[in-house]
Amino acid sequence: MTHQTITDQNIKAATQAWLKSVIIEYGICPFAKREQDRGSIYFSVNHDTEIENCLLNLILECDRLDAEPEIETTLLIYADAFTEFDDYLDFVEIAESLLAEQGYEGTYQLASFHPDYCFQGSDPDDAANYTNRSPYPMLHLLRETSIERAVASYPDPESIPQHNIELTRKLGLAKVQALLAACYPAKP
Repeated sequence: MTHQTITDQNIKAATQAWLKSVIIEYGICPFAKREQDRGSIYFSVNHDTEIENCLLNLILECDRLDAEPEIETTLLIYADAFTEFDDYLDFVEIAESLLAEQGYEGTYQLASFHPDYCFQGSDPDDAANYTNRSPYPMLHLLRETSIERAVASYPDPESIPQHNIELTRKLGLAKVQALLAACYPAKP
């Protein structure tokens, strides 16, 4: 599927469908529903393919979070870049370094999602990879203070990753593949 012919609205809709039908519906992130219901998630679509521009957009989203406290979290969607997972991982490493260099360490944290996400040492067909698979490559920009508050009020937050692994494996590869595939917009 070429993303060039898909509108930003369709890209956001696919991401919102994934958030609702996978992440919230299956409790992958027990904190997402509250923010979705509050309308405090910002969806930013970026069409840049040059790493420098993608990094600039990340810092602009940090600036947006600084200026707009009503936005709890941002999903920065890279619609046309990082189609190869290894390239995406390289980008995430650079992005994390940039946040630290720009003084955002301890203020914002990145979570990473990609259509081909594969945990290190994991088989690509392990259903557990779908805890971090999304319709498009994206960075989830989270406020550290919000993470601390959410984790403090959640019983046994350390169990969330293991729960997600067990859940996705129980659902099975075919089911998690179908759930993600259902989020993509129809080809124009």
